[in-house]
Amino acid sequence: MRPARWIAPPPREDATALLVSELGLSPLAARVLVHRGHADPAAASRFLHPGLGELHDPRQMLGMDAAAARIRRAIADREPVLLYGDYDVDGSTSVVILKKLLDLAGADSTFHVPHRLRDGYGMHPEAIRDAAARGVKLVISVDTGIRATEVVRLARELGVDVIVTDHHLPEAELPPALAVLNPNQPGCPYPEKNLCGAGVAFKLVQGVMAELGWAESRARKLTESFLKMVAIATVADVVPLTGENRAIVKHGLAGLGDTPNPGLRALLEVAGFGDGKSPTAGQVAFRIAPRINAAGRMASASDVVEMFLTSDPARARELSLRLHELNKERQDAEAAMIRQILEHCEREPVDDSRRALVFAGEGWHRGVVGIVASRLVDRFHRPAFVLGIETERGFAQGSGRSAAGFHLLDALESMPELFAKFGGHKQAAGLTMEIGRVDEFRRRIEEYAGERISADDLRATYRVDSVLGLRELTPAAVQELFDLAPFGFGNPAPLLQISDASVVDEPRLMKERHLRLRVRQQGATQTVKAWNWADRVAMFPPGGSVSMLVRVEPDDYSGFSLTLEDARASATDLVAPLP
Repeated sequence: MRPARWIAPPPREDATALLVSELGLSPLAARVLVHRGHADPAAASRFLHPGLGELHDPRQMLGMDAAAARIRRAIADREPVLLYGDYDVDGSTSVVILKKLLDLAGADSTFHVPHRLRDGYGMHPEAIRDAAARGVKLVISVDTGIRATEVVRLARELGVDVIVTDHHLPEAELPPALAVLNPNQPGCPYPEKNLCGAGVAFKLVQGVMAELGWAESRARKLTESFLKMVAIATVADVVPLTGENRAIVKHGLAGLGDTPNPGLRALLEVAGFGDGKSPTAGQVAFRIAPRINAAGRMASASDVVEMFLTSDPARARELSLRLHELNKERQDAEAAMIRQILEHCEREPVDDSRRALVFAGEGWHRGVVGIVASRLVDRFHRPAFVLGIETERGFAQGSGRSAAGFHLLDALESMPELFAKFGGHKQAAGLTMEIGRVDEFRRRIEEYAGERISADDLRATYRVDSVLGLRELTPAAVQELFDLAPFGFGNPAPLLQISDASVVDEPRLMKERHLRLRVRQQGATQTVKAWNWADRVAMFPPGGSVSMLVRVEPDDYSGFSLTLEDARASATDLVAPLP
């Protein structure tokens, strides 16, 4: 495997000194902020302390006025309204957000979430026909619908108005809905283009509250309540945690420690947060979101919606435990699939000639193929598709995840004739095709990626935020690093380079897979945790010199800990980015 590339930031001493002087920051935190584009003191202060004022006016979103007015009329006339969601975290929480609002407004509303295995992704004509037969006059899609042109056209023919709220990239032709809310549609001036589906639904909630003329105090209280759910969806959907998304997640996570919602409280407890402590974005991503997603992956996401909507604590607890068990099933299915793929890779090694990967298997659970694709991207540093083959239906269906700046949806749109259905965005995509076309898809996606991904792109790349001297890790400086949270896609935890540290003693083995190292530099000693580095213990001989990339993480016992990302005997292989 190629050695990783470390990209070091160019020094900007004047800008760093300005933040130290104006904001009273430590040089360490100031260097990180400057490197991430927050050199102006006012901008850096807003980044560190985002307020609710960072939330944009929902009326800036194209289609908002028409959508809010139509919902106001449906409420006033007691027209039946159907919320049509998706089965992942983003879709199910979007349904909950809008259902809560409509219930508070006295609307007559129901919801429909398709079954992943039985129905598949997207809006389906059968559900629209059934809704029309039940007297539904307005359908609001959430986290889906932007490519459902024919289904929306059918709804209009049946006398049903449709409001599409979505964030996925649209096709050239928008669905003929009464209103389309999507910041990525042509001509939309809304400044935050990276909202998740629940973020778009939340903007509609804000727009409807304004349309109904609710008092500012009431609207603000409800906004703070809704942000808890939107924050979970924003983290789970892996959108950039910058701009408006940063404000959403910062405020939403802060409120999770004290939530009156029985379902949310039960979910937090089963995930290990029963002490009133607010989870971090990372903990949401790895401990909360997977349990929510497990319902849609392994069974029905309707359980998630019911859990968040019920007022019965006992029922909420029952449903949260069901999600917990489904998540265990998901983990087992994922592990089995990854094991099969890695065994295949032992027989046919992945080399630099394969710039994109496609794996397909009989009986692979469609609910976990996206997760497995993500794991493969992490391992091989190139785009990966994982498809489940359904012989009886004659189809292969699955998901892809991106790497190296590769645009997945553009790739699929270059070969649309191969698919019965496809959609997604730059980072993730889903597709369905006839089994007989899988080999052709593998060949063509490898050729497409081969023209756009260089061999050098296949190296793991680490973008260093700052060089770190161990003496700089004072309690105040560490807290300032934590103030840069929430961490996630678009705003990862700061990556710090420790140069030429001495290994103090023999590394300690933990659970046969991990290492605990003690290193010394500048007269200061720190412990570094190296997860899954046991097979590379020879890199750390006592007394040896090593350079490391680490992240500083909260620790309940010591206040903070250092987690190893990469290491080498020297730090000579650095590539400085262009100024």
